[in-house]
Amino acid sequence: MAIFRGLIGQDGGPDLKRNRFDFVKQYFGHPMCNVGVIDKQYPEWCTEKLTIDEHLNYKFVMALEGNDVASNLKWVMSSNSIAVMPKPTCETWFMEGTLRPNYHYIEIRPDFADLEERLNYYISHPDEAENIVQHAHEYVAQFRNARREQLISLLVLKKYFDFIERRLAVL
Repeated sequence: MAIFRGLIGQDGGPDLKRNRFDFVKQYFGHPMCNVGVIDKQYPEWCTEKLTIDEHLNYKFVMALEGNDVASNLKWVMSSNSIAVMPKPTCETWFMEGTLRPNYHYIEIRPDFADLEERLNYYISHPDEAENIVQHAHEYVAQFRNARREQLISLLVLKKYFDFIERRLAVL
């Protein structure tokens, strides 16, 4: 089964996370999914919030973008579960745009129509699923070097301040 818990925002409101709303509407109660929201305004979909450990009892964890990136993506990729998601559209320090579909995560269509097919494929091909877990671990490993990350952040700041300095010189 795949699991999803999260906020989807007020229907029709500015905080609505349309992709999450559509996913929950389509897959709540589906036999291959444990789907629920923690928004109280959706009593028909509202379920208990689960801990990360409880999520990790599932092989497949939905990683759906909300206001920006899927906030659970980093811990899912650090686990023995597999992130399932459409191709990322937002980018952070984690460089989501460099993730390779069906190599670092299971890619599904943005309308989620192929979710069941994709889950069944990896259930039937456990070696390929395990490869995705290993590739995800390798990807996450590059961020575990604290010294390197600090150096990169300082270089980014230097580049930013150099840019500002050049802009101010023009003024």
